[in-house]
Amino acid sequence: MWTRKRFETVLSTPVIGMVHLLPLPGSPGWGGDMGAVLAAAREDAAALAEGGVGAVMVENYNDIPFFAGEVPPETVAAVTRASAEVQAACGGLPLGVNVLRNDVRAALGVAAALDAAFVRVNVHTGAAVTDQGVLQGRAAETLRARRALAPDTAILADLRVKHASPLAPRPVAEEAGDLRRRGLADAVIVTGPATGDAADPAELGAVRAELPDCPLLIGSGASADNLGRYLPDADGFIVGTSLKASRDGGRPRIDPGRVRTFVSACMDSMDKGLQ
Repeated sequence: MWTRKRFETVLSTPVIGMVHLLPLPGSPGWGGDMGAVLAAAREDAAALAEGGVGAVMVENYNDIPFFAGEVPPETVAAVTRASAEVQAACGGLPLGVNVLRNDVRAALGVAAALDAAFVRVNVHTGAAVTDQGVLQGRAAETLRARRALAPDTAILADLRVKHASPLAPRPVAEEAGDLRRRGLADAVIVTGPATGDAADPAELGAVRAELPDCPLLIGSGASADNLGRYLPDADGFIVGTSLKASRDGGRPRIDPGRVRTFVSACMDSMDKGLQ
């Protein structure tokens, strides 16, 4: 189903686990220790692999407040270094990159350097009002950069991305159709309104009716308890928040047991949906 050949491997276990990097150099929360950033990234990546995910995606999750578009060189350098560590720690699983808030050009650069399987772009077509201001999709630039830098890298594009509202709302099916057919997204991501918030199954259903042959992913709020709400319309899940558990009062970390529970529930739910 996936239009980029190397991304087909994700379908065997349709769970993409998130590695949320600690604050990177230059960000307000930067702790001054890149070694700590890399160690945490390796640990989370190994936990995701141990739990059985089909792919991992690296994200500069803690670099708030985010740049609206282009991030500075130190961020690209840090994401690249951390992504390489994640790639090594997760045993060769397909790697994805998301450079927040919307710097897909940087993500494609990282993908080209590391032979990553996919990138995520928050606003690929249209425009959205966000806490960074108005973000505009740059599909024309992104597709040309992808062709030049990383032609085998899939583009996973958010539809009505979280922490945002469309600048000029249209029926969600129309937006999805443009994202796929005019923006040439390889997969479409449906999310809730904020990190950790569940997506709307009715919205997913409308997108599936419009795009019967397009890979659709749930991009927020998925847990082992609610997967059935999204099947059979969803082809996979991007998950991070529900896989974390606090350790000794420190930051939440990926818990392999939670990963195993989620992956098992996902596979069981999908098997039932095929029966």
